[in-house]
Amino acid sequence: MRKIIWTIGILSLFYNYSFSQKIDTKLEKKLKPILDSFHGTAGVYVENLKTGKIVAINADTIFPTASIVKVPILTTLYSQIDSGKLKFSQPLLYKDSLKYGGSGLMQFFKDSTKTDIGTAAALMIDYSDNTTSLWLQSLIGGSDKVNNVMANIGLHDTRDNSRTNRESFRKIYGWGQTTPREMATLLKLIFQKKILTPSACESMYRTMSHVYYDNFSLSQIPPYIQTASKQGMVDDSRSELILVNAPHGDYVFYIATKNNQDKRWVVDNEAWEMQRKISSVLWNYFEPKYGWKPANEHEKYLEK
Repeated sequence: MRKIIWTIGILSLFYNYSFSQKIDTKLEKKLKPILDSFHGTAGVYVENLKTGKIVAINADTIFPTASIVKVPILTTLYSQIDSGKLKFSQPLLYKDSLKYGGSGLMQFFKDSTKTDIGTAAALMIDYSDNTTSLWLQSLIGGSDKVNNVMANIGLHDTRDNSRTNRESFRKIYGWGQTTPREMATLLKLIFQKKILTPSACESMYRTMSHVYYDNFSLSQIPPYIQTASKQGMVDDSRSELILVNAPHGDYVFYIATKNNQDKRWVVDNEAWEMQRKISSVLWNYFEPKYGWKPANEHEKYLEK
């Protein structure tokens, strides 16, 4: 049965590549000037899951994932939970030797703190925890396992480059690489329960619905609308993956950037401003009569 589920996901992905999807030209005209004005390289893939219409601008260009590679790691982790190699509630023991800097909370835990796989996965996605991400990556067998799972799904350019024999790719793209179309497709397949088992997909989607970093694209979507997301950012690349469970139809989008001229870590960084603008355009385009906009003075809550 599991093999059949994987096959359905692969066939679904190949279908999207093999047959022309209808371009939403009206939406494309709204988004293209935003991307064209960006000081760097930007791409976007948007798909309305109800109508099947898409916008694809530089959607097959390879971009760095930064922390968005944690979604493929999560998918691989759940594939091993599905197969019985690991358990969601499996106990783990944190050691200081696992500590890795950057984003996240686990690095501040005391040595010998008890935790479990489910908690580590939540920290990896919701707080983009680097320590638990590398810990889980090692636990599932390393980057090669992640890349095998991505290849089996049919994702040709989505790869984990860390601690593997992909050093030449790591020097270009960092921890991971993907295209806007592929990463949006991965989240779509999770949402539609077309890879792994339905229970695994639902659990992954729940985890991705609790993300802390809501000050970028998510800030332009009503807080009471469910979303699943992951953000990734380094100095010269800021990207975001979002699926919105909108009232009049779900939609998924991936905004990718690289070669960013604005490398500042401030709230009005050009890439983050572009992400907010695109997200606002999409929400108002798909939900024109909803009548919501960010509250007055919401800007003071954008800096985290």
